[in-house]
Amino acid sequence: MMPELTEIRACLTTIVLPGGGNLVSEDRVRALACDQGTVRFVLEARDKAEAATLTQVKSAAETALMALPGVSYVQIVVTAHEAAKEPPNMTIGRHPEGAPIQSQIPGVKRILAIGSGKGGVGKSTVSANLAVAMARQGWKVGLLDADIYGPSQSQMMGVHRQPASPDGKVILPLEAHGIRFMSIANMLPDGQAVIWRGPMLMGALQQLLMQVRWGDLDVLIVDMPPGTGDVQLTLCTHFDVTGAIVVSTPQDMALIDAKKALSAFAELKTEVIGLIENMSFYICENCGHEAHLFGHGGVTREATRLGLPLLAELPLAMEVMRAGEDGVPVAMGTGPMAEAYGRLAARLIAAAEQAVPAV
Repeated sequence: MMPELTEIRACLTTIVLPGGGNLVSEDRVRALACDQGTVRFVLEARDKAEAATLTQVKSAAETALMALPGVSYVQIVVTAHEAAKEPPNMTIGRHPEGAPIQSQIPGVKRILAIGSGKGGVGKSTVSANLAVAMARQGWKVGLLDADIYGPSQSQMMGVHRQPASPDGKVILPLEAHGIRFMSIANMLPDGQAVIWRGPMLMGALQQLLMQVRWGDLDVLIVDMPPGTGDVQLTLCTHFDVTGAIVVSTPQDMALIDAKKALSAFAELKTEVIGLIENMSFYICENCGHEAHLFGHGGVTREATRLGLPLLAELPLAMEVMRAGEDGVPVAMGTGPMAEAYGRLAARLIAAAEQAVPAV
């Protein structure tokens, strides 16, 4: 039996680079795949000079992988980008190019929008962990941080470097935890505020969707900004969005805005495939008492009223916060939270594989 991608990545964490860190922590593994006894991936060097020093690293990785049960052959290709190439132009104030925007992203089978009516309900946390959980179940997954004003996925993924570009035009997505991802935060200087009007947002979103070389993906998860603004309008009117999920906490104040998000997706003729109640309850780590800090059952009642599935009730948990700050989503590990995201991912994958196209 072939090892899972998570086992292979765990093995690659033992391969130390000459400058410190390992193949996974330094984000050097690209296009990892395993099939019929063969493990293959691209080992990315920072430049041609470093590529020449990675012979022993490549050999060590081959030896370690061949020792895994079920692996009969290992193929590793070392590649390096030219140092002179600059990241693509993401000039502030850039407007959309071309009309109309293409509705199909090359290689991407499905687009899943994760939305909410307001901020602070954990939409980005859900997006990151769902992406990781789906990848752990064998899907090729991309994650786009479309929250231009408040991007957070680079922190949650634990990757803060700029993406590479082979020609100054095409962007190569960043990779972490088995997924490809992109965030505006990785394109701008650290801490720089984004002060853009609507057309600038639309241009940035167009670049992040069409200029990034996403490759073959089973699903591209789009972490939407809160509310019902320009990004929602651009994505749902110019791109073929397969479906949307709305995230809310249980209390009435959050549901008021969640209802607006649901209404907006309906107006934009984007199917809402279900709701997620986040921070549904809290279990005390000391005594085990279950408390409903934000009320109880509000999202369940709204889903019932609308005839939509309640996809998950996710608890408020300290481990989720710690994992996000550490840059390793909780879905990468084990335990109740990882299992909850695993069940959610399995449910969505099963639905997708039964309907064409659907998520």
